[in-house]
Amino acid sequence: MTEGGSKGGGMVSRYAPSDARRFACTFIVVFLILAGVTALIVWLVYRPHKPHFTVVGAAIYDLNMTSSTIMSTTMQFTIVTRNPNKRVSIYYDRLSAYVSYRNQAITPPAMLPPLFQETRSTVALSPMMGGPVVPVSMEVANGLVMDEAYGVVPLRLVVLGRLRWKAGAFKSGHYGIYVKCDMLVGLKKGFVGQAPLLGSPDCNVDI
Repeated sequence: MTEGGSKGGGMVSRYAPSDARRFACTFIVVFLILAGVTALIVWLVYRPHKPHFTVVGAAIYDLNMTSSTIMSTTMQFTIVTRNPNKRVSIYYDRLSAYVSYRNQAITPPAMLPPLFQETRSTVALSPMMGGPVVPVSMEVANGLVMDEAYGVVPLRLVVLGRLRWKAGAFKSGHYGIYVKCDMLVGLKKGFVGQAPLLGSPDCNVDI
């Protein structure tokens, strides 16, 4: 009886750890599958869509060559940003904006305040840009003279920064955002004030 009992005890001690390992592996696999399915469902339900940006207004107070390669600028644009998501809100951080002409920046970056955008909401921003004079190339100087004579000046408004998505109690990490708004502004030399936009250009948004 003692020998049989020790054999029985040996069998239990030999196979119990293996059964425990199999159970642990099965539990981990099932847990990972359930976690993956849950993450997929959450993503499908809360999948964020990129915000939309549109330029709806422009005011030019100064856009002149003070010398052959020095430009002075003061301008203001009104940008409307719309959050199309019905379950996801957006935090914007470290936003800045500048204006370029013929692929060259003609204003220093202007810092914008942090912004929180609720779901399905629209917010208007009106950054003032310019101030100090900026050096430009001869191509920019000559191009501005020709475009102002024609009465239409192509400008690009760029907005840079970071954003986070918020879905319920969950917040994502930071994502870089790059907004590029190409527009045609009705402008002749010496004009000051609200300048007409040829259409309301939608902006290209990269995240």
